[in-house]
Amino acid sequence: MVPSLPQASTGGGLMLASIALGLVSLLPEQALFSWGWRIPFLASIVLLGVGWYIRVKVPESPDFEKVKEQAENIKVPALKVFKQHPKQLFTIIVARAAENAWFYIASTFTLAYTTTQLGIPRQEILFATICGAAVILFMTPLCGHLSDKVGQRNMFMFGLCVLALFSYPFFSMLNTKDPVLVWTAIVLAIGVVFPIMYAPQAQLFARQFPAEIRYSGISISVQLAGVLGGGIAPLIATKLLSVGGGNPYLIMIYIGSMAMIAIVATTFMPRDQKIIVTDNYKNQDRISLETKATDSS
Repeated sequence: MVPSLPQASTGGGLMLASIALGLVSLLPEQALFSWGWRIPFLASIVLLGVGWYIRVKVPESPDFEKVKEQAENIKVPALKVFKQHPKQLFTIIVARAAENAWFYIASTFTLAYTTTQLGIPRQEILFATICGAAVILFMTPLCGHLSDKVGQRNMFMFGLCVLALFSYPFFSMLNTKDPVLVWTAIVLAIGVVFPIMYAPQAQLFARQFPAEIRYSGISISVQLAGVLGGGIAPLIATKLLSVGGGNPYLIMIYIGSMAMIAIVATTFMPRDQKIIVTDNYKNQDRISLETKATDSS
């Protein structure tokens, strides 16, 4: 559960972004496009200060402290990730791409789709997005707690199954244009379906790499998944919507296919494993931590 707490901040960030967009959208169009759009970016300077303070003050994990005490530092950890852990790198990229694509489709593409294609007022969609983001704050720790009970891998795969099944009713509810159904669809997509996959990731992905390259391994795989999955997802969805003549059925197939591929990739993540804490390349000493087997067979 504890690793899922920082994950919950995604909801706070989405809330702040949606509120900021909603407020500047109230400006006259000329003012919005000339100077109003700069206000949220200037206000984010405060968050940069908060992030810097956390980065400086938060201590390292016990595993990494052992690495510093008992092993040599690796000069180019990213190189070791690509050379010695390509399987873990690839599986995380593929597994997370579906979740990341869903987040940006539900929070970004949906705003454009509902306002331009369906003619729903922008403020209604932003309000639903804010509500969904608020639910993330509570659902992420809850899903993290549940993943401690059933296992992080099982929880993540369950979330992918939910995603594959929810893509059709999601767009069906949006297409009704009914305010209640549209609000419900967005809140469920952002506040429920997303956290089921997102909450167990920190602990699940951390187990895939030894401590001395863990940060590099997770950072590279997660960021590449963000680019290949989430970064281009709204563009792909827009193109699929155009090819489908305004019908989102191709987007449903796209989401469902990514979810199924991610499920297959996740099966290659071991249920029980040893985390290699450090490698001493001079003495060939290997110090390992046995992780508790939380994932049931």
